[in-house]
Amino acid sequence: MQNPKGIGVLSGASVVLALLQSLCTAILTLNAVRVAIGLTALGASAIYAPLLQFHQDAIRIPMLVIAVAGSVINLAVLAWIWYLRSRPSAQWRRKELSEKQKSSERLQVAMAVLTLALVGLEMWAHPIVNHPKPAVQAVQSSAS
Repeated sequence: MQNPKGIGVLSGASVVLALLQSLCTAILTLNAVRVAIGLTALGASAIYAPLLQFHQDAIRIPMLVIAVAGSVINLAVLAWIWYLRSRPSAQWRRKELSEKQKSSERLQVAMAVLTLALVGLEMWAHPIVNHPKPAVQAVQSSAS
């Protein structure tokens, strides 16, 4: 019989080397991601001027309305589903939801709420960022 401790040391060394290799791979991947983000930012700055035509109220507002409508409809449908499931007449045919269905419903609610929050944030921040008040413009022009 062979010594099992020797195999354990060899396995442990293999695991350590594999972890070190994984760390090296992770670091190289993160560096590649950082380079990709930098190149994307450079590309976005090069095409910024043509994209300015899309940043107008005629396009922005309908997109926001569609986003809000989709989120509200999604939440309304989920609320209706929950209401129908909770009715006493549905109890006899009610089945327990699978984890996949539960997580899917939670994700849909989270995405709808996040969409509504982001639209609200955009509606609040857009006038501040893109249309400063005249007093701010006067201060900026006098500082020049």
